[in-house]
Amino acid sequence: MLEPIPNLADNVVGFSAKGRVSAEDYETTLMPAIEAQVKAHGKVRLLYQLGPEFEGYTPGAMWDDARLGLAHWSAWEKVAVVSDVEWIRTAIRFFAFALPGKMKVFPNEEFAAAKEWVQS
Repeated sequence: MLEPIPNLADNVVGFSAKGRVSAEDYETTLMPAIEAQVKAHGKVRLLYQLGPEFEGYTPGAMWDDARLGLAHWSAWEKVAVVSDVEWIRTAIRFFAFALPGKMKVFPNEEFAAAKEWVQS
C-alpha cells in the first residue's frame, strides 16, 4: 500500500510504501498524483519512502514503476528515495546517472534530510 506523506511543499509528491506494493497501488495512487504534478508544475519532485513496514513489490508494480518513469522521462526534477533495502539502494545508485533529473538515496534514519533535499 502507498500512503501520502503529509506536509510537503506544493511542488513535491510524497508516498510511503508499506506492506506489499501492488500494481493497483501504482495505478490508483501514485500514477494519478504524478500526472497531477506534471500538469500543475511541468516537473516532478518525488519523496518515496520504503520504511521498515515495506515488504516488497508485486511484478505488476515493478512494471508500473518502469512505465511511470519512462512516461514522464523529462519531467523528473528530483527524486529522493528513502530505504534501508539494499537491493533498492544499489539499483538506484546504478541507474541514477541515466536519469535526466537528480536522484538521491537516503537511509530511513535520514528521512528528514531527504525531505529537506527534495524540497530545496
